Amino acid sequence: MTAQASGIDTRLLRAQAVLYEAGKLALSHFGALASLPVEIKQNGQDIVSAADREVEMLVRDRIAETFPDDGFLGEEYGLSARSSGYTWVLDPIDGTSCFVHGSRSWCISIALLKGGETVAGLILDPSADELFTAVSGGGAFLNGRPIAVDSRTDMQHGLIGVGASFRVPPRAVSGFIERLLDRGGMFVRSGSGALSLAHVACGRLAGYYEPHIHAWDCLAGLCLIREAGGWTADFAADGDLMRGGPVLGCPPQLSEDLLDLIAATSAERAA
Repeated sequence: MTAQASGIDTRLLRAQAVLYEAGKLALSHFGALASLPVEIKQNGQDIVSAADREVEMLVRDRIAETFPDDGFLGEEYGLSARSSGYTWVLDPIDGTSCFVHGSRSWCISIALLKGGETVAGLILDPSADELFTAVSGGGAFLNGRPIAVDSRTDMQHGLIGVGASFRVPPRAVSGFIERLLDRGGMFVRSGSGALSLAHVACGRLAGYYEPHIHAWDCLAGLCLIREAGGWTADFAADGDLMRGGPVLGCPPQLSEDLLDLIAATSAERAA
């Protein structure tokens, strides 16, 4: 085992333990929503709860106890650069709107980067007691069992997850959905991009597309899909994790079809 592999494996084990602790904290807030403080972010459309902030601080603190020289990028408290070359990218609760309304479509997502490359991804769905894990070159797993994308599905028989946000024009989403329906496909929207990507990795969804998403929402899920035998479009290829961008992940046989729908939607908007 190389020193780098040993470092990744050690961090993965620590992250799993931390995620289970964070999941218990999040569930304690989920069970007491009537008393949960919720705020509107400056853009007026995103929301943040006390649960988001507490979960992020717990994960940051626990990781720092063992790996004090690792960097951290979290949705709520931003980037903290360190010297080890490793960076953790965390969404403490992906699907906050679902969370605060009592819907169980939310999760905790964390990716591990080494020199800018995603080398591990973990997504915990506390409500379902499901932990998705992947290490670059080591496969993808759900509660310790290997998972794979659906290699037999097609556009007409699979479900395509679609994400939306205020950061893109409505037509960027509705145009894609219209074309998908015209091709005989069907879409679902769960409210959590990270959890949707994990569901692509285990074959529950045939693909996931969102015109704009943040790094903390998707890096772990994209790692899961690749390690589960799937295909993902380049995300933040220039290394700018703060800007975000479009995300697409699916089994290899669907990549061209989905890219065609996206290109046609983009062409319509540019016309």
